[in-house]
Amino acid sequence: MKSNILSVLMITSSATLSTTAIAEETITLDPIVIGADFREKKLSQTSNSVTVIGEDEVYDKASKSFVETLASTPNVNFSSGASKAKYIQIRGIGERSQFDTPVNPSVGVILDGIDYSQSTLGLNLFDVKQVEVLRGPQGTTFGANGMAGVINVQSNEPTNDTGGRIETTIGNYNSKAVGIMINAPIIENKLLSRFSLYKNTSDGYMKNIYLGRDDTNNIDELTAKAHLRWLVSDDHQLDLNINHTNINNGYDAWTYNSTRNSYSDQPGKDKEDSNSFSLKSTYKINSKMHLITSLSHSKSDLEYSYDEDWYNNNVNVWSSFKEYNRDRKQTDIDIRLVSDKDGRIFNGKTDWTIGTYYKNYNEKMNEDGTFDSNYKTKNKAIYGQLDTHLTDKLTFISGLRVEKWESDYSDSANINIDTDEVLYGGKLGLNYQATSNSLYYTTLSKGYKPGGVNSVSRLAINQKKYETEALWNLDLGVNSSHFDNMLKSRLNFFYGKRKDQQVKDYLDRINPWDSWDEYLTNAGKSTYYGLESQLNYYPNDVLHIHTSVGLLKSKFDEYKIDRYDMTGRAPANSPIYQYNVGFDYFFFDAWTFKANVEGKGSAYFSDSHNEKSASYELFNTSLEYTDGAFTISSWVRNITDKEYEVRGFYFGNNPTNGWADELYTQSGAPRTIGLTLSYDF
Repeated sequence: MKSNILSVLMITSSATLSTTAIAEETITLDPIVIGADFREKKLSQTSNSVTVIGEDEVYDKASKSFVETLASTPNVNFSSGASKAKYIQIRGIGERSQFDTPVNPSVGVILDGIDYSQSTLGLNLFDVKQVEVLRGPQGTTFGANGMAGVINVQSNEPTNDTGGRIETTIGNYNSKAVGIMINAPIIENKLLSRFSLYKNTSDGYMKNIYLGRDDTNNIDELTAKAHLRWLVSDDHQLDLNINHTNINNGYDAWTYNSTRNSYSDQPGKDKEDSNSFSLKSTYKINSKMHLITSLSHSKSDLEYSYDEDWYNNNVNVWSSFKEYNRDRKQTDIDIRLVSDKDGRIFNGKTDWTIGTYYKNYNEKMNEDGTFDSNYKTKNKAIYGQLDTHLTDKLTFISGLRVEKWESDYSDSANINIDTDEVLYGGKLGLNYQATSNSLYYTTLSKGYKPGGVNSVSRLAINQKKYETEALWNLDLGVNSSHFDNMLKSRLNFFYGKRKDQQVKDYLDRINPWDSWDEYLTNAGKSTYYGLESQLNYYPNDVLHIHTSVGLLKSKFDEYKIDRYDMTGRAPANSPIYQYNVGFDYFFFDAWTFKANVEGKGSAYFSDSHNEKSASYELFNTSLEYTDGAFTISSWVRNITDKEYEVRGFYFGNNPTNGWADELYTQSGAPRTIGLTLSYDF
């Protein structure tokens, strides 16, 4: 079945490239605007591999995990190893877990100008306008955080209209959610405000047989957002975003037989308490340029704890509970000058951007009350981009970012390591607007991910540090519209080379009951290539058919560890295919029936062993009724109750079988059923 679906999708994608658009007049390809660049552009004019989850889709997925929602887009994957999925990979690149060692993110996550790259647990989709998924290095715009790509989340903005929304969801597993949004202009056309509050709870999918509880892996999340917009003058606008997150999730997800029945006597926690804000000033200096100044700050307290032996004293010959507490603080300042049309240089042909950036990050970690570490980084960068219009149809893009990276690590074992290096990223690209309905582009980009320090005490001193990773990436793509805008397509081919790829390895335990020690090191080289395709077909006013496909072929060119020779093998979390196929059917003027299937190929769980997840497909459906301001939606996800894995470890943790190495997995969400009601007032 999977091969047939993929064949149809590939044929359809190829057909869109060879079909000539019927309409010759100018057609608006889409109303969607991308904000994760120096200039806002319509999606059809964006020379990136981008997927946009729009407001209608966001509402349909509001009760779904944020990270798992992203995985319905081409070549975006996730892993859990926590209360729920919170680690993102793009084209097989990205973190899968964090224990004692501080990590530098591969995938940037930005919410309303605030960096959430290491705090995705608290993100949800309530009162969100759109989510932009940018695949591939974003070295010019985002620097060190954007080597694999960037997720840009935009909440709805305040307006002059007084009103709001109330939304509530109920579902199986005692799932409940309620959200309220209020939009209230304080001074019309001068000072606008928008506030939202969202509470989400669930017992989770695990049953603890030993304790007689079904909520040890529960969800308990509260988020609050406020957005104030001050229209200082016709030329000046100030935006203040304030966010608060309080997450108190349980963590009890692992068993000896990889089932949903736990026998743990000490369930853990997956907690996050954070406060953050961003302040953005947009000032039009004159008709030639405007100045954008952004300041953001966040403070987060996190706990990640779990029953390390996964069992209780009735069976175990040992007992262990692990707890990692973190205190993170981050401040970002970005100042940029952006040209307007009158400010083009080089005979009025070139748009330009120039900017400077500063980041101060501090992470304090305490492990089990016995080990402390302090990791500080400072980034200073200058960047610029030129968009040169060689002809009316051909545009040459050149961008460069130079970043000074400094880090300072110290811990209670008297280890002190400082690093200081200069990093470079950027891109060169050509865009060709062949017709009003088709844009061809090619982009060569370079991304980077700074090196770092391992906290594992047993490591030799020469293993404490790992090196910076570099990624060169080539994209070739076309955005097009056909048949009077009935068919819209985005097709992107990519090829990448990674150097000094950062990978995780582990130390063999001295005793079977010792804690597991992971650490980061560098593989030599690796290569990837593949395809991303998105189609939207509107054959009539009542039917919308959509497909998205991601194909990925990735391998280590050079990588050997003591246990295995990984050369030629695919890196972890790099499934060879992903797809999402579905349709929306509108009937009786107020009803919408939606159905889709999400599929994913097999992938390795880790770069330190050869165990793999199984391929799977998930079927989802919903029925929605809208009557003016009132909407009710009933939904079912994973209709067939398919079992699939979202994280896997391979080691010995079971004393009853002699501590033999074996695969342990964490399962994804089972069949969930729910009802969502909303009212706009």
